[in-house]
Amino acid sequence: MGLFGFGSKGKSGGLMNVIRCDEQEYLVWKWRPEGQEANSTSRENAIRYGSSLRVKEGEVAVFVYKQKGNGVMQDFIVGPYDDTIKTANFPILTGIVGLAFGGESPFQAEVYFINLAGIIQVKFAVPYFDVYDPRFLDFAVPMAARGSITFQLEDYQAFIKLHRLIDFDLEAFKNQIKDTVKKYVKGFITNVPSDNQIPVLQIERKVMEISDLIQQKLAPAFIDDFGVKLKRFDLSAIEPDKESEGYEELRRLTAGQQAKTIEAQTDINIKNMQDTQRINAENMAETMRIQREESQRAQRLQTETNFIGAHTINQQAEVLKTGAQNLGQMGSMDMGGNGGGSMNPAGIMTGMAMGGAMGQQMAGMMNQMGNAMNGQMNTPPPPPNVQYHVSINGQQAGPFNMNQLQQMVQQGQLTPQTYVWKQGMAGWELASNVPELGSLFQSTTPPPPPPPMP
Repeated sequence: MGLFGFGSKGKSGGLMNVIRCDEQEYLVWKWRPEGQEANSTSRENAIRYGSSLRVKEGEVAVFVYKQKGNGVMQDFIVGPYDDTIKTANFPILTGIVGLAFGGESPFQAEVYFINLAGIIQVKFAVPYFDVYDPRFLDFAVPMAARGSITFQLEDYQAFIKLHRLIDFDLEAFKNQIKDTVKKYVKGFITNVPSDNQIPVLQIERKVMEISDLIQQKLAPAFIDDFGVKLKRFDLSAIEPDKESEGYEELRRLTAGQQAKTIEAQTDINIKNMQDTQRINAENMAETMRIQREESQRAQRLQTETNFIGAHTINQQAEVLKTGAQNLGQMGSMDMGGNGGGSMNPAGIMTGMAMGGAMGQQMAGMMNQMGNAMNGQMNTPPPPPNVQYHVSINGQQAGPFNMNQLQQMVQQGQLTPQTYVWKQGMAGWELASNVPELGSLFQSTTPPPPPPPMP
């Protein structure tokens, strides 16, 4: 199989050889002259000067021979190559060709073909082994695994250092690789629950993740131990023994824990939701209180402003009243006369002067009061204070004026889908259906300017 011999006779007799490999699937293959069986005689490795060597692309031919004083030598011919073995075009073999009696007799060399292009696939299966959950070490769950690996030979010189080419057997090599893969798969899956925090009952659903992790560990071992490159590791399935006692017991215990965990998480979620609603309600109540106080304060300020004029007139009237009383007493005042109670002309003159001043002051006051009254009469009445009640979380709140409603829209407490009501409405309506509130939800941001002209 794969042994070929052709050709014409050389000067010393015998047939010229065509050294090539036509094997379909191989990793390392040894060439022998046609008709020679393995380890029969030294003629097994006899190569004639002038024989044809053909090395395909993706192959390398390795010549192994002994040279006096240098021990065992190796020469590599990387394909593609197709030519005859002569000193002129095959200089690397000049030494051994010179030993062949001037190039006339056969020279001794072993020729191995190594496949650099082929990718070899090996399937593997790991029988049941026990896996423990670190939380429940009393229950072992049997696990099995299966998959495939593909590898390729790239560094042929490193490969030759690790393997004896003369007795290389591909099937034995595959078995060595399968044993190593099984060891890694079993060891990794056994430690997955503790090292990678993956529960035992969820391992079979983490096949892709575990497969990638195992490949990361296997790749360096393939290069160091076998001299080949791991192209792909596929862990196709991890299968727990679901009929085992350990699996059933672990499933029962974890199911109980999961139910408790879900219940506790639900309680936490409900409490968080209640706390959130309570905080929102408190914040809203505080906001409403502040808004009411600000509204009441504004109303008080407006009232005080409207009646400040009347207050000033009252104060001035009191002053004039007091002045008039004092004026009535001036006629009987003793301004340096005889000290009697008769009318005092000087006092009358003084009272008349003061009365004129007070009259002018009274006239000014009346004019001021009239102007104030006219101003109030000419001032348009304030706009009606429209107030709406709002339904928030199913509770009635309000009433609120338009400014307060605008603030509630900005805070997200009032939306077009919020129900509102005011005096005169037949019932509660969505805010989006009340035309008077439409302006509250309109965006005030102007559209962007057009792009500049080129």
